[in-house]
Amino acid sequence: MSGRIFQPFHVGGFTIIPEGEPRPTPCGIPLVMGKKGAFGSGEHETTASCLAFLEQLPDLEGAEAFDLGSGTGILAIAAARLGAKRVVALDIEPAAAESCLDNVRLNGVEDRVHAVCGELACVRKGSCDIFLANIYADIHLALADQMVSLTRPGGLLILSGIPLQDKFDIQSCFWRLGCEQTDMDIMEDFATIVMRKQLT
Repeated sequence: MSGRIFQPFHVGGFTIIPEGEPRPTPCGIPLVMGKKGAFGSGEHETTASCLAFLEQLPDLEGAEAFDLGSGTGILAIAAARLGAKRVVALDIEPAAAESCLDNVRLNGVEDRVHAVCGELACVRKGSCDIFLANIYADIHLALADQMVSLTRPGGLLILSGIPLQDKFDIQSCFWRLGCEQTDMDIMEDFATIVMRKQLT
């Protein structure tokens, strides 16, 4: 998406709208993104898959969420649009965190989505009901224990950006950390895996 201006498009019940463009008709839940979405505007299959899983969640109203590798913040903003009361959007890249902050303002969800630049290790406390991570497989493996520890018992982890050849390694890693798989989306090149942290 770097440097390329996109047109409004639909992803499930969402409508992704470039900054400054009018809402199309029909229009789903609006997600307004800066026109040059270098860090993802929702067109990639992994982002679309995460949006679909978010939309299917029955209990997002009032939930707390965490978006690791947030990029433009599209998943964090979508979670807020669906009723999450607080979302932390974390990215290690300063330009991504700035893009996320801009998009949070465009969508008027500054009171619920908090864009942060840094590493997951800098998150010292807190827990969430939904942990979103659309990131590289090796980062899933490296940070899995921290991701699980930041998720409340019974909470969900939506893990994406996983090449098909790596999905079993990711599954095995999170199983060992006390999670059970509740769903999975197999796409053309990637997989999204939904895990639930066990209550005990």
